[in-house]
Amino acid sequence: MTMPRLIPLSIGILLIGACSSDSLEVGDNDQNAATRFLTGVADSGYARVTDSRPFDFPRDHASHPEYRSEWWYFTGNLESEQGDRYGFELTFFRFALAPAAVERRSEWGTHQAWMAHLSLTDEEQNRFIAAERFSREALGLAGSSLGPFTLRIEDWSAESGGSELFPLRLRATDEAGEIDLTLVPLKGPVAQGDGGFDRKGPEEGNASHYYSFTRLRTEGRIRVGGREAAVTGLAWMDREWGTSALSDDLEGWDWFSLQLSDGRDLMYYRLRTNTGETSPFSGGSIVDLEGNRAALAAEDVSLQILDYWQSGATGSRYPVSWTLSVPTWQLSFEIRPLLPQQELDLAVRYWEGAIIAEGTSLSPGVNGRGYLELTGY
Repeated sequence: MTMPRLIPLSIGILLIGACSSDSLEVGDNDQNAATRFLTGVADSGYARVTDSRPFDFPRDHASHPEYRSEWWYFTGNLESEQGDRYGFELTFFRFALAPAAVERRSEWGTHQAWMAHLSLTDEEQNRFIAAERFSREALGLAGSSLGPFTLRIEDWSAESGGSELFPLRLRATDEAGEIDLTLVPLKGPVAQGDGGFDRKGPEEGNASHYYSFTRLRTEGRIRVGGREAAVTGLAWMDREWGTSALSDDLEGWDWFSLQLSDGRDLMYYRLRTNTGETSPFSGGSIVDLEGNRAALAAEDVSLQILDYWQSGATGSRYPVSWTLSVPTWQLSFEIRPLLPQQELDLAVRYWEGAIIAEGTSLSPGVNGRGYLELTGY
């Protein structure tokens, strides 16, 4: 999510590493946990994101342990040869338990904890599944490395075959479902915000380093329940790291990514204040066919809620259908979910799922598919 992919991180992950003065106790299914966790923190030795800097690839694809947290987000829309439609999310999170490693006698000791989420949407079966993994950066259980790039939490992984990031293979399996997908970029990396410096509030350091691969050709195999299919489609990768990102007056965010039929890609996140207003630090981008990015400010995008879905399991009520308009770009879409029940009722509760966008009279004939993330509801 960035808050752009802001991390719906369970603070229970702290228990797999070591005690930390930054720990925050969160109850089960706390819809505001992610927001509270990412608010500003006192400077306690972590690096802070205070300015833009050039991205250094392949180095920046791997971990930045000097920062408090980071994440790698993969989402995508897929189809089988029979035309059945699927969505997937695979996300890896790293969280530092302390600014520096502490000498420990045990080989299990670490100051880095990891979490991953897998979700799968099967429109034909009207089925959505979600699973999670927790582990520690010790004994090879979790972590990232280069040459080749490897990102791993136990048997869930993202791995490249050589010195370059792509082609990238995603693998994750759970009793409820499984993916084995290979991703190849159709456009280069895009630096979000101001040259990769993405501010989320007025406070010093409330920002992240943020880049995206907005259009990744994807093929492989997916299983949802007992049904398996060969699939192709498009995926999106978001990559962020930082130490704090959210102001105290924010209650959540709505994040949209769309891959449009005319070859452009659109991302927008709305940060919601405690009074229901749109934060002026909301923003996004439009990426053209050649991979050139144009920034979107909060005032460039208009959102209107069309319909809600209420979870029978948790009682949360989510706005899952929208009108999203960017008048200066003559774009407007009605957005609906592939399935309404795409709620991840995991250690932290949030809604993230595959969406379909249909162009309105402002942009007739331009359609798209993508992903929507909703937190704080």
